[in-house]
Amino acid sequence: MLPPTVTDYSEITLTAGSRGFPELPSSASSVHGAATDVSTKKRHIHRPMHKLDSSSDIVRGFSPAWFTTTMGTGITGILLYNFPYRWAPLEYIGMAIALFNLILYVLFTVLLIWRLVRYRDFYSMLLHPQMSMLLGTIPMGLCTVIISLVIMITPYGAPWVPTLALVLWCIAVVLSVFSYLVIPFTAITHQKQTLEQANATMLLPVVTPVVAASAGAIVCSVHDGGAATVILFISYILWAMGVGLSMMITIVYLVRLTVFKLPPKEAIVSVFIPLGPLGQSSYGIQLLGTQALRLFPEALPHINYLGEVLYSTGFFMGLLIWSLAIWWFFHALYSVIYTRAHGQVPFSLGWWALIFPVGTFASSSSALWTVSGYTVFRVFNAILNSIVLVLWVLIMANTIRYAWTGELLKPASIGQLELQDKPSSSDNEDNLEHGPNEQKNQLPV
Repeated sequence: MLPPTVTDYSEITLTAGSRGFPELPSSASSVHGAATDVSTKKRHIHRPMHKLDSSSDIVRGFSPAWFTTTMGTGITGILLYNFPYRWAPLEYIGMAIALFNLILYVLFTVLLIWRLVRYRDFYSMLLHPQMSMLLGTIPMGLCTVIISLVIMITPYGAPWVPTLALVLWCIAVVLSVFSYLVIPFTAITHQKQTLEQANATMLLPVVTPVVAASAGAIVCSVHDGGAATVILFISYILWAMGVGLSMMITIVYLVRLTVFKLPPKEAIVSVFIPLGPLGQSSYGIQLLGTQALRLFPEALPHINYLGEVLYSTGFFMGLLIWSLAIWWFFHALYSVIYTRAHGQVPFSLGWWALIFPVGTFASSSSALWTVSGYTVFRVFNAILNSIVLVLWVLIMANTIRYAWTGELLKPASIGQLELQDKPSSSDNEDNLEHGPNEQKNQLPV
């Protein structure tokens, strides 16, 4: 029997994707079911950056916070390449991640320069109490590129690696020293800071010399003679500069946590940031000691046993700092678990604060195993490397997801990151304290 014919057109409704055509009754409607479902599903497949008003928001919304992804990606590739239990596929995966990190760093550098040239807001960025601290991520991201270049390409006998690594390292040193000297000064003289508002991002501009010192030790390993000696001396100076100030700020941050308790859930992962200076300090001083043992018997023959002393001291200091890092690692872990148990932690670029600090902790464990040969350090290093890899996959997946929609670059986020272009004198202090629409202690996205 044929389906009944629709005669009462007052009851006809319109369906999505079939505008102007009546809804077909009974079995005829089922014939169009698949097409209607496909049409409905297509509406949920959004175009890239659909949450942005215009494509120019990609540049306007870009901030130095994106360089934290290069820090985390770079150290993930390095750790996989140097995994304590050698396996060839892991080395190739590490090299692929390092190449991906290089592409990201070049892309982010272009976007940042484009923003600074187009909007000319570097001075406002430098005065902002949150965004200025994130400028320290730029040289640290470059250091991961340098280390990857040296350890992954040198075994293939490329003659241009030492020169290129040295040039890039000199750039990283200049950026690190600028971050170390200028940003804390602007925080003291131009920004209104309070202990309650203090957060771990204060460490980002001052730890840059420590990261540059570690990269310097790697670069030094592919040089000889006077050039290697100069690189090593500069690296020791950078290490001492960064470690001293980092320890001071870490104490201030610990006081802030004690008095005002944990940061809000939006910034809770920032409690891992102090682990970075500790792990990197331990890692760097051991690398420097290894290079001192190689160079100083010939470079400074009039100072007896200098290389041996620095090598032994580097291992001992590295062990002490690594031991302190253990406490901070578990404190940060407890803090995140405690906060998560009391509610959902929203995603932001601040989640990348999990990867690089834990990665430096793993690197210091690797250095302790290399020098001492104790299996406990090797096993601990393997565990940390695995944790870093899992975190990197999860955080990178979420970053790609929200970057695709434009969520991480939408104008609401821009307002949290930067000062108004021309703040009036009456509200200048308020802008410097919180920034437009910024929440206290919240890591910008």
